[in-house]
Amino acid sequence: QVQLVESGGGLAQPGGSLRLSCAASGFTFSSYAMSWARQAPGKGLEWVSGIYSDGSDTYYADSVKGRFTISRDNAKNTVYLQMNSLKPEDMALTYCAQCGFAFEYLGVWGQSTLVTVSS
Repeated sequence: QVQLVESGGGLAQPGGSLRLSCAASGFTFSSYAMSWARQAPGKGLEWVSGIYSDGSDTYYADSVKGRFTISRDNAKNTVYLQMNSLKPEDMALTYCAQCGFAFEYLGVWGQSTLVTVSS
């Protein structure tokens, strides 16, 4: 069974940090690029960051560049998103997704984890 399970969301103060994890199972994790995407209240889905299958390259949306860091551990079948200098506008349901080479979504999503940024 192909599955992605996110964890690590929660409440952070503005300027604070959170580290999200996404554990994959049921497919050859090291063969796929992975992305993080988010949906803020009342808004559409926003791609946040992506990482190549071997971790050799990473990409970020302008809105998070310099604040977020994506990484992966193929031995643990896990992708991470380190979120620093959090802003209220980072508050969203955050998903990890299995992707193709061009970071196109392949239809495998986690259940999401909620990131709340508030003082």
